Amino acid sequence: MSATTPKGLTRLAFGGDYNPEQWPESVWQEDVRLMREAGVTMVSVGIFSWALLEPEPGRYDFGWLDRVLDLLHAHGIRVDLGTPTVAPPAWFYRAHPEALPVTADGVRLSYGSRGAICHSSPAYREAAARITTELARRYAGHPALALWHVHNEYGVPVSACYCDTCAAHFRRWLNGAYGSLEAVNEAWGTAFWGQRYGTYEEILPPRTTPTVGNPAQQLDYRRFADATLRENFRAERDILHELSPGIPVTTNFMTALSQCDSIDYWAWGREVDLVTNDHYLITDGRRTHVNLAMAADLTRSVAGGAPWLLLEHSTSGVNWQPRNPAKRPGEMARNSLAHIARGSEGAMFFQWRQSRRGAEKFHSAMVPHGGTDTRIWREVVELGAGLGALEEIRGSRTVPDVAVLWDWHSWWAQKLEWRPNEAHDARERADSFYEALYDRHLTVDFAHPEADLSAYPLVVVPALYLMTEAAGQNLREYVENGGTLVVSYFSGIVDEHDAVHPGAYPGALRDVLGLTVDEWSPLLDHQRVGLTGPGGAALTGDVWTEFVRPRGAETVWTYADGPAAGGPAVTRHRLGRGTAWYVSTRLDAVALDAIVAAAAEDAKLPGRTGLARNVEVVHRAGANGRYVFVLNHTAGETKVPLDAAGTELLDGGRVDGTLTVPAGGVRVVRLDD
Repeated sequence: MSATTPKGLTRLAFGGDYNPEQWPESVWQEDVRLMREAGVTMVSVGIFSWALLEPEPGRYDFGWLDRVLDLLHAHGIRVDLGTPTVAPPAWFYRAHPEALPVTADGVRLSYGSRGAICHSSPAYREAAARITTELARRYAGHPALALWHVHNEYGVPVSACYCDTCAAHFRRWLNGAYGSLEAVNEAWGTAFWGQRYGTYEEILPPRTTPTVGNPAQQLDYRRFADATLRENFRAERDILHELSPGIPVTTNFMTALSQCDSIDYWAWGREVDLVTNDHYLITDGRRTHVNLAMAADLTRSVAGGAPWLLLEHSTSGVNWQPRNPAKRPGEMARNSLAHIARGSEGAMFFQWRQSRRGAEKFHSAMVPHGGTDTRIWREVVELGAGLGALEEIRGSRTVPDVAVLWDWHSWWAQKLEWRPNEAHDARERADSFYEALYDRHLTVDFAHPEADLSAYPLVVVPALYLMTEAAGQNLREYVENGGTLVVSYFSGIVDEHDAVHPGAYPGALRDVLGLTVDEWSPLLDHQRVGLTGPGGAALTGDVWTEFVRPRGAETVWTYADGPAAGGPAVTRHRLGRGTAWYVSTRLDAVALDAIVAAAAEDAKLPGRTGLARNVEVVHRAGANGRYVFVLNHTAGETKVPLDAAGTELLDGGRVDGTLTVPAGGVRVVRLDD
């Protein structure tokens, strides 16, 4: 059984992807000297090095990697060692062109970037197992080895292949999942449009068709593609467990909904020894620090609440977005500490030294092109010292307030074609509800719809179009036992095969919500509807309206105009000892505050008044004590009341009652018992 923390790492992880093969060996000595100066504790090595480690089939060159690991060990730096299977060498593709992925349109992609892999390819699987075995045999006992890092960012840039090899693999997967062809036909509803299959050999991947293909088949192919990636991860992981016992094995996730939509991270979280994540700020006009907090909360939740590790983020700008702004002074440290507040056991970057060549040469790094006489380098050194002062928080856990339900399978199903309104986006709903909770200074756990929810006074369902009967029953029992539930529109509609639940909408949620929906009436672009609520309060919705018929629920907000004028817009249903709220139109994060506030009152959540917007207050607790992180994302000083006096860890000062945090600053306080 492997460990769940990097072996030999006694401090928070700080460092980044180290690619010494891009530089002459004369630079390596300077690298380790600067790593010591910056307080680096661990680096990731070898992730894209297959062509150097195995320059010809079966011929290995480990000399340069031996020297790198020995040098790092001599300077007290731990190593996260990669299996380089995300980037097979050119010789492999020349020998096995069939291992290149094929798009749904039938185009075979070429090599020359990264991730050009058909994960069903036997040749790829054999070659990946071979290089992983050789690495494990050579480095299992190396004193610098702290962590194994399999592949890189599964699911991007290619998550699914549609070649004939995948077609045969898909048929085998279907037979294993369903047991018979009759069960496949039933699950997929192939009586529609005469799609019934007489033999497994007739089933193909959901390639491009004249019009919309079978949605249940498309959904199962997403599941198959994800499962295939996991098969390959497990194959490498099991080799490493056998040949390198005691060293944890991970792969870097991309849990942010803004970065990867092809991986079921609930399933992947159960496969790794340590959950790790990559996160990059997305410059799409949204509040980037809220997206960061959401990704960190989601990653911690995938880890089951246990400590996890931020394996990649950026010191400043990235290079792959249409516009790539630099981070403002202090933002790098604030981003890093925000991840740590929400459970990470450190802050790692891509990458250590900024590349001079290749596609990512304009991606920021710990050592920028300008070297050590730069703001970035000075902030890196300052951050390293700060993380050294936070060593005692290792092993503590972030304290949540509420839960948000999320299911990647539901997201996949909702994104398929021919839905009532293409403007309804599951990610947008999750973002907006999360932002509303964030602005009430509530720390969020994410949970699977069938998970035990009894620990949470408030549970929010922003978008669960697909919901199993078991999930529906789980939510009913949660409310009956005293929980408070908030559900957004177009949830509970279909089962796991994208078949509409029998009876009126919202299917799996009718009973717990105490209502039915006679019909949806999605809005056209730029249409808005008004809502009237308690005391004449007004809100505005868009995208979606419904004709809601209460069946035990009370109407709290009413449509003032639009297709459902005069009808219920927001309802509240008392069931057992709990309460279930339903929101039948799209409200932005600001408008949702009124609903969240009312639900929080039902849930008897303590209010956190007097805190400024864009100020985060997050708690961690463990054997060494209770800690509060305060991150000030504003341009002005802020004051935060504490429930006890304590010691500020970054500067060692005492805090009594009220904590003052400067503009853009971060404070971490160990509260007195």
